[in-house]
Amino acid sequence: MQVKDLLAVPEFGIRMLTTDTAAYERTVKWTFTTDLPDPSRYIAGGELVITGLVWRRAPEDSDAFVRAVFDSGAVALAAGEGLLGHVPVDLVDACERHGLPLLAVPASVSFGDLTEFLVDRVSGDRIAALNTSLMRQRQLLTAVADGRALDELAVHTTRETGMQCSIFTATGRRLVVEATPFSDEDVDALTRCALSADSLPATVTLAGGRVHSIFGVGAALSTRAMRWFLAVSGDYRTFGPAISDAFGQLASIAALDRARREEGRLVRREIADQAVRLLEEDWSTSETLVRLRQAGVDPEQPLVVISAVFVGRGDMHELLRTVLSDTLTSFGGGCVGGGSRGDIVGIVTTKAVDIVPVLRTRLRRLAAGIGRSRLVVGVSSEVTGSALEGAIHSARHASDVARASEKQVAVVAAGDLDSAVSLVSILPDRVRREYAERVLGPVLRYDGDSGLLDTLREFLAQGGSWNKTADVLHVHLNTVRYRIKRVEELLGRDMGSTVDRVDVYLALQSVAPPHT
Repeated sequence: MQVKDLLAVPEFGIRMLTTDTAAYERTVKWTFTTDLPDPSRYIAGGELVITGLVWRRAPEDSDAFVRAVFDSGAVALAAGEGLLGHVPVDLVDACERHGLPLLAVPASVSFGDLTEFLVDRVSGDRIAALNTSLMRQRQLLTAVADGRALDELAVHTTRETGMQCSIFTATGRRLVVEATPFSDEDVDALTRCALSADSLPATVTLAGGRVHSIFGVGAALSTRAMRWFLAVSGDYRTFGPAISDAFGQLASIAALDRARREEGRLVRREIADQAVRLLEEDWSTSETLVRLRQAGVDPEQPLVVISAVFVGRGDMHELLRTVLSDTLTSFGGGCVGGGSRGDIVGIVTTKAVDIVPVLRTRLRRLAAGIGRSRLVVGVSSEVTGSALEGAIHSARHASDVARASEKQVAVVAAGDLDSAVSLVSILPDRVRREYAERVLGPVLRYDGDSGLLDTLREFLAQGGSWNKTADVLHVHLNTVRYRIKRVEELLGRDMGSTVDRVDVYLALQSVAPPHT
């Protein structure tokens, strides 16, 4: 019950003496009657403290008594008027200073009757809340048994509580369809909080100052990156018992739903491992094709192969299986199995969607939850049929290139390696700088305002044409010839040689762009 419910009982005639109108909404969890000068050891928090004022010997006693009651977490103080015929002003002032609501109980009202009324109401409220909780739980369990989707249950809870909620994975895949979807930046913030908070529940502030609370779904696993999470609009520390209970039950139902899905995934796991193993040996056998189809892959459809590994962390295979399967769910699931190189191999139908940006967006969110571990991922180009075996090699080659990156989560597509320039751009900054220094060092140190570097860059961009370079730079043809000759002298290279041109051109990719 709330304080306002007690004030509304006409036969008691209880009055509010303090001015805080928000106190009317405070919830009374229990009652405690006392005339001790310091009753703090007997107050657990949430009580309406009733006193006959016997403890008051002088006006200064009021502040000490009120401070003890307030610090103990009492909801309000009810003072009887029977002893003094009124509630003293010093007690009212003390309650105002400490922010403790003060009620005046008329002399005609028995403390016994008041206590009995409060106990009956609070106990009734608890029983009603328990019945509501049990009814909600039965409804949710019945809905799950009837095959209703998890997002339906979340929508039901949102309507019941008036608070928006979403269930999501560590990669940011949402299992609940919302009327107002989160932006990518919001999902980044939610997953970062879920994976890096010291403990859950925790709060995170999204764009526009919107506060959301993050709860873990199900029992804690060895790593949070394998868990599901529940996001609820608002600060969980301000939720009432009914709101907290509603979302706690939704999280429990979500945990059951996840366990059911995991059972299905474990059944398919051996089939997926066999499919990958057979594909590595010989993709063309009938057994391989059967296993691929059983694993959820149609070899005749456009496919992409993914090779993923945590560098030097074979103990993180299960996490990798989980997050890769989770990511590929958006594309129909596909096949996720263990490869012979210690990697996890994913094979998925692209459905005319570029999978690489999705992988990069989803997997980079794991960075907050994998400590210092490094995740490298290679993605093949789209293939069908007989090219599938080669796609595995292509994906692994891209993964090897990703391994050279300094990024904690690196995703490289085979399409990124179609040119030497793309290949160099993926290398760590330190490697590219060292290469540029070895090839172009003398020119870099000499250039200054001489224009050698700009001329060299434009000369190569124009395919070695003296005239076109002169036109673009607005200089005389002889100037171009002089500068290129000077470059050749400094570098000891021949700009007429294809090999030397390629070396210099690649080195230029790590040097600042032309002067403007």
